Amino acid sequence: MNLVALPAFEDNYLWLLHDGARALVVDPGDAEPVRDALARLGLQLHGILVTHHHGDHTGGVAALREATGATVYGPAGERIPGPYQALRGGDAVNVLGTAWQVIDVPGHTAGHIAYYAPAVGGAPLLFCGDTLFSGGCGRIFEGTPAQMLASLDALGALPAATRVCCAHEYTLSNLRFAQAVEPGNAELIEYTRQCRALREQHQPTLPSTIGTELAINPFLRSRQPTVAKAVRAHAPSANDEVAVFAALREWKNTFR
Repeated sequence: MNLVALPAFEDNYLWLLHDGARALVVDPGDAEPVRDALARLGLQLHGILVTHHHGDHTGGVAALREATGATVYGPAGERIPGPYQALRGGDAVNVLGTAWQVIDVPGHTAGHIAYYAPAVGGAPLLFCGDTLFSGGCGRIFEGTPAQMLASLDALGALPAATRVCCAHEYTLSNLRFAQAVEPGNAELIEYTRQCRALREQHQPTLPSTIGTELAINPFLRSRQPTVAKAVRAHAPSANDEVAVFAALREWKNTFR
């Protein structure tokens, strides 16, 4: 299996997975980069996986389905361009000979889902949309901090080798905030150096891994004493783990 990050808009990635003949695409907000890649690589699109309803993740769905006949899969709790196979946490779908497990991850949107496969090309693979970013997490638009914390807990419990395919190149911005929260985190400092080198070469910083994110991402580390202490310096009233997480997310919202 070959995994390709297709840039779109200013900072989106549309993830294309293919075996040299058949392909699936994740969150195609724009059909054109996908059409170009299919033509360039000689691929037939078989599946479209959608994590949530935002337009930069769904804008190309209808055109791609009409052009290729690909089956569309998406969250049962949200409206995306139909027809599509509606999925909820605990469901499984087989695309390209791989069984994808569906995980409910509300928070960014009310019905957001993620797709996980235990073994794709020798390692686990996660398509998590806008729930988990490298060094960060999505803004909480429709859910609650408690939901987002639980969603991140679910993703953080996946195997450390799991490749994390999120939908935006936000990594360097997220890492600037992460270093403000945990300036003494040596793994974070080294990871930032690696990511800067990649971007200087115009390469994606993604996919990350769950193991990396557990070591450097403050939103997966909000219960760590170093992170909680930094948050409480900004929000002294944050007196439980959900309040700490909520204050951390609010701090990021206003961080410049």
